[in-house]
Amino acid sequence: MKNYIKKKTALITGATSGIGEQVAVDLAAMDLHLLLIGRDKKKLKRLQKRLSKQSKREIHVYALDVRDRQCVTSTMKSILKTQTVDILVNSAGLALGIEPIDQGDCDNWEAMIDTNIKGLLYVSKPVIAQMRPLKTAHIIHIGSVAGKTAYPGGNVYCATKAAVHSLGESMNADLLDTNIKVTTIAPGAVETHFSNTRFKGDAEKADAVYQGYTPLTAKDISRAILSVLNTPKHVNIQYLDIMPTAQRNPYLLHRE
Repeated sequence: MKNYIKKKTALITGATSGIGEQVAVDLAAMDLHLLLIGRDKKKLKRLQKRLSKQSKREIHVYALDVRDRQCVTSTMKSILKTQTVDILVNSAGLALGIEPIDQGDCDNWEAMIDTNIKGLLYVSKPVIAQMRPLKTAHIIHIGSVAGKTAYPGGNVYCATKAAVHSLGESMNADLLDTNIKVTTIAPGAVETHFSNTRFKGDAEKADAVYQGYTPLTAKDISRAILSVLNTPKHVNIQYLDIMPTAQRNPYLLHRE
């Protein structure tokens, strides 16, 4: 298969775990330069060292929280002075809590809104401005089936992912006269640190989410992302649902 993205530069947020980390690993194997963003400097350095052993391309890491607008603005300004970003993967995101709306934690709400929506916007804005004149460019948002079908206790998380989906559609419309593709990848149940984060480290609750069926893995989602990225210039896959065979929507999940 032809490698349409070889030697291009990809910027990945949320690169220290889960889907973001796996995408970094897989893109390194496809001969791309990488700009990796995450909150944990030590994890970023370990990932950088690991990928440098398998790739001859440049791998740079930046420790920051996408919720910090000032930090994102200054860091992106610095990055874009010397780097041309061909691919942006907005993987930073999280879910916190699963309480009914009237029992929700406002701090959790703000963290999800600030990360899943505002952080995505803070990073995307300067990158898009730089991408406009490029012959080809691509933005990937990690959405969720929860952005299309809400479920009990999902409330604010579902709302943030619905916003991500809407932003993907809006960006495609706003970028009509450019060569920038925008894709929203909407996974169902993926076994990563997602549930562990949602339940504040309660391993028993997190493990129960994935019991009785075979969930997706970060590798499954990364493979789909690479397939979407590695398309000819004229092909723009704008939205993609991906679920385990045992799941058909957030409500329909067959456990053995």
